[in-house]
Amino acid sequence: MKLAIGCDEAAYELKQILKKHMTDAGHEVTDFGTHDAQPVLYPDVAFAVAEQVASGGFERALLLCGTGIGMAISANKVRGIRAAQCHDTYSAERASRSNDAQIITIGARVVGPELAKAIVDAWLRSDFDGGRSQPKVDLIHDYETGHSV
Repeated sequence: MKLAIGCDEAAYELKQILKKHMTDAGHEVTDFGTHDAQPVLYPDVAFAVAEQVASGGFERALLLCGTGIGMAISANKVRGIRAAQCHDTYSAERASRSNDAQIITIGARVVGPELAKAIVDAWLRSDFDGGRSQPKVDLIHDYETGHSV
């Protein structure tokens, strides 16, 4: 799978671990930074990654910051993106299966490396089910694009 990853300085170390984990699992991973532990404005990273996913450049993306909250809020500002903050494997699976989330966010100050790997794995092996969730995702899309609801 073609994946993007990005983080702020709070999650730099976890990003390095997860990037290797995803690459070792056979995924093609493009790193949007940050590339060191120097402070950055996380919305800049989130917008860049989310825009690439929305345009079809990547199938999915992982964004990391201290809590995962700021990255999720920022990524969700990009039209066409559904980003979900995940701190357990069930949430990660449901983000994909029920919400068709192309991006998940994880907080490096909330989740340790081993759990983060399990979260990423659960999300990547899950696909959108459609079914009862399809009308809900369609309604979100219609609202976002200004179509009548």
